[in-house]
Amino acid sequence: MTSTGNMVGLFAGIGGLELGLRDHGWNTELLCEIDAGAQAVLRTRFPDVPLHPDVTRLRSLPQRTELVAAGFPCQDLSQAGRTAGITGSRSGLVDEVFRLVKRKQGPRWLVIENVPFMLQLARGSAMRHITDALEDLGYAWAYRVVDARAFGLPQRRQRVLMVASRTEDPRAVLFGEDAGAPDEGDPAAYPCGFYWTEGVRGLGWAVNAVPTLKGGSTVGIASPPAVRLPSGEIVTPGLVDAERLQGFDPDWTAPATEAPGVRTGHRWRLVGNAVSVRMASWVGHRLSNPIDYSPDHQSPLRPGDPWPSAAWGANRRAFRVHESHWPVQEPYEDLGGFLEDARLLSARATAGFLRRARSGNLRFVPGFLDDVESHLDRMGGFPEAAA
Repeated sequence: MTSTGNMVGLFAGIGGLELGLRDHGWNTELLCEIDAGAQAVLRTRFPDVPLHPDVTRLRSLPQRTELVAAGFPCQDLSQAGRTAGITGSRSGLVDEVFRLVKRKQGPRWLVIENVPFMLQLARGSAMRHITDALEDLGYAWAYRVVDARAFGLPQRRQRVLMVASRTEDPRAVLFGEDAGAPDEGDPAAYPCGFYWTEGVRGLGWAVNAVPTLKGGSTVGIASPPAVRLPSGEIVTPGLVDAERLQGFDPDWTAPATEAPGVRTGHRWRLVGNAVSVRMASWVGHRLSNPIDYSPDHQSPLRPGDPWPSAAWGANRRAFRVHESHWPVQEPYEDLGGFLEDARLLSARATAGFLRRARSGNLRFVPGFLDDVESHLDRMGGFPEAAA
């Protein structure tokens, strides 16, 4: 299987998919991205690659494009977003991918990334829209929900990776490796990540990892997670930590602030919305190292069934694939030694979380709220405005 060549990155963000695929020989010929801050990053980090600002105005793909990568906007699909569905004004942009592919004989490969909630949205209609469109264009498709921790990064980040091809078997890329999730370990012995902005309905608790990095608010207000250290201190990762948790080099997004009107806080949004570089690199590796697919791990997916965490299909037939979110277990980077740019969670943020936690009905691991209270005391206690 020839698995390298020229590629195009649509909805490129800050280049996570493109970086990971480049590790395995894919050459990016064109990038398309509308966000001004992300454009500034791409111009700096991919200086020789043409950059188009608007996918809706892109007329065609370059000649000899072998792969199109598209981490299309998830705002309408995310559980935390507006859940407008695949026809939302932003996530509906995935149809632009199909328009461009339809106009060209090829490419052989499509690589699509999005949030797992797209599998549930509107009783599966978002996924049905995508799979029907792919099949109408002559593609066989496969997808798998994959956790970034499988590639050694201490961030519990699950994403749908979808691979489609007109000429090759996408199952040979995504399936065939399954390491399974390891035991989490003792929460008292490891740093544990959580959302300090939550506390009533959810916590995002993660042992020896941070929960999924988020894009933050639309006005550029950062919302990093917090980490309870074994010492009882509560810290938040810095921006450089967040970039590294996504597999980027430190200060990868620094050029974003050179764009007019882009504030530093917008860098958090760019990082939170990015594709994990190591996740993309695994796809690139598997494109070069396919594994013959065995149907022993599949069962038919009937119309109306919920979308599972892994499946494949072609010609209006679909199959559930029984594999975990951990295709591999790369050497793990413990969170305790990973954070280099962390700072203490402020008294105001700690007090707000503690109030919410006390007012709700969530259950917490033993000693956690005691550690939060002790941290607040060390930070000077409840601020007057929060008392």
